[in-house]
Amino acid sequence: MTERAGVALAGLEAAAYRIPTEGPEADGTLEWDATTLVLVRIRAGGACGLGYTYADAGAVTLIRGMLAAAIRQCDAFDIPASWASMQRAVRNVGRSGLAACAISAVDTALWDLKARLLEVPLARLLGLRRGKVPIYGSGGFTNYSDEQLRNQALAWVRRDGCGHVKIKIGSDPGDDPRRAAVVRGVIGDTELFVDANGAFSVRQAVGFAARCRDAGITWFEEPVTSDDPTGLRDVRRHAPAGMDIAAGEYIYTLDDARTLLAADAVDVLQLDVTRCGGISGFLGVAALAKAHHRDLSAHCAPALHRHVACAVERLRHIEWFHDHVRIEQMLFEGAPTPRGGMIAPDLGTPGHGLEFKEQDAARWEVR
Repeated sequence: MTERAGVALAGLEAAAYRIPTEGPEADGTLEWDATTLVLVRIRAGGACGLGYTYADAGAVTLIRGMLAAAIRQCDAFDIPASWASMQRAVRNVGRSGLAACAISAVDTALWDLKARLLEVPLARLLGLRRGKVPIYGSGGFTNYSDEQLRNQALAWVRRDGCGHVKIKIGSDPGDDPRRAAVVRGVIGDTELFVDANGAFSVRQAVGFAARCRDAGITWFEEPVTSDDPTGLRDVRRHAPAGMDIAAGEYIYTLDDARTLLAADAVDVLQLDVTRCGGISGFLGVAALAKAHHRDLSAHCAPALHRHVACAVERLRHIEWFHDHVRIEQMLFEGAPTPRGGMIAPDLGTPGHGLEFKEQDAARWEVR
């Protein structure tokens, strides 16, 4: 067998884009009016790999400097070496938070680059386990009117075919049961999820779950902060039968995932490829979840999750998050369109199949 020649990385580019939302949005702990996308391109062997994260524009400096230097001598095919080098490089600035998001974007670009060099779709490179993945509609912001809640939920069910819809709660705990009932009234038998974004205490979360038994809520996300695995475990122990407790969107490292799993804190572990160390990090946590007999759900960034979601075990669904869906459909050729509540990777295109619309995004670039 002839040994494959190395393919040297030929260049790395990074840029940030701050895209305004359609209007002010809020959840149980935060308000915002824009979302920042940090884009990475890496070139080698005549191909270009693309990755991105949703994070602060400050990640661009980290990517162009520390991370670019860390992978400069790496082979485009040897992604584990690049990933390990980046992890070492950020030791003294902290592996979590912004550094993890920056690594995620670079790692995803490296996987896309490798698949393009091999001229195979990323899902095939990772090992195709399924051809499509269910999505759940996600938005229902706490500042929405009842009419906005109804219209958005109906669109997810009727237009996109979603079998589950999720709304935000926590800004006004006294009104949350009524808002859940409003959505239940228009979605019929569709499963109803809620997300408190860590706004509640254990007592508040358990009380909300008890008051909303008739709403048939089957998913309670971050009822308390993910920094409190003991609190999550306590809510899980007192939640009604049939209500899963979910958390994990702020997993930045394998140790973060291990902490939640070891505490028996969740029924479903959420995981975000734009935060957890990219494709490499996602695969590592997926293996850990399998060992703990816990299901996974991909958090946000649906266009970027399609391929890896088709490759891992115990994957329930991908979050069809309103803000990210809007951005990805505006700024990326190849962004998915749901069919019957599912999205699928393009298996006729090398890599993850996304191409950035640079001219369309130029007005939002952070200089």
